[in-house]
Amino acid sequence: MQRVIDYGFLRNLDEWVRMQKKVLETFQKVEKDIEEGDRLQIILATRAAFQHMMRTIKAFDHWLQDPVIISHVTREMLVEVWKVMYRVLVELLEIDIKHTSEMRQLLEKLAREGKLNPLAAAVRSEEEEEQRRPPTLSV
Repeated sequence: MQRVIDYGFLRNLDEWVRMQKKVLETFQKVEKDIEEGDRLQIILATRAAFQHMMRTIKAFDHWLQDPVIISHVTREMLVEVWKVMYRVLVELLEIDIKHTSEMRQLLEKLAREGKLNPLAAAVRSEEEEEQRRPPTLSV
């Protein structure tokens, strides 16, 4: 018995590739201007990148749950995805550790100097701070 592929599924894959290429072109154009951009432009571009990265990672995760994909994907393709995801993960964790540490030091310094923006900074007593839940790790 010969199986037939759902051509709607193939069209969806084609559309996804077209959309990803368009997004790539857009980010490549934005990247050229971002070095000279102001803080707001950098924040907007970074947030847009985060949102699209999350969307793309979610799509990859769904692929790894799709019976059509997982029953036909090659080991080489899986290894390629793993290597890229591992590199991105390591870079993300390294920048998160670096920036979180640096931001903590900066905020402490600004607080000591009385330079925190009063509209943006929440002032808490030590008692209120102790009642806050510590960050948790979930894997």
